[in-house]
Amino acid sequence: MSEITYVRGDATVPSVKGAKVIAHLCNDIGGWGRGFVQAVSRRWPEPEAAYRAWHRDRAKNDFGLGAVRLVKVAPDVWVANMIGQRGIRRARSSGAPVRYEAIDSALARLADEVVELGASVHMPRIGCGLAGGRWSRVEPLVTERLVKRGISVTVYDHGEGGG
Repeated sequence: MSEITYVRGDATVPSVKGAKVIAHLCNDIGGWGRGFVQAVSRRWPEPEAAYRAWHRDRAKNDFGLGAVRLVKVAPDVWVANMIGQRGIRRARSSGAPVRYEAIDSALARLADEVVELGASVHMPRIGCGLAGGRWSRVEPLVTERLVKRGISVTVYDHGEGGG
């Protein structure tokens, strides 16, 4: 079985051939604007627009913790908006917004889509930036849901943390 590959660089610019999915976490309140999503939005407007529309129409769709939406941004590149945090961190907040169960559910759903696309997955250390999670809790979920299914996963360390 393969393992997660760790590299320094920008997860929005994977340098591998073939279909690629860039996976990241979003919150469940419709907020987009801090963390890794800034890098995503600098490259493509579609993921933010899709996330905002998904949230706006949430009464009629699956928007919520553990849900995933893939947004095609190039012929062989998709961005996976995964809902893995409850709200956002506030200055006087008690507890981190990360929700490990939601990340687990989202990764399981993502795996099905990625296998169908024949894609590799590229991500920051999801849940470990503004969401306040620990990679020691997230990494086993990535291994269980993606790597064990034969999906090539690259995690990018950029310096500003994962989202």
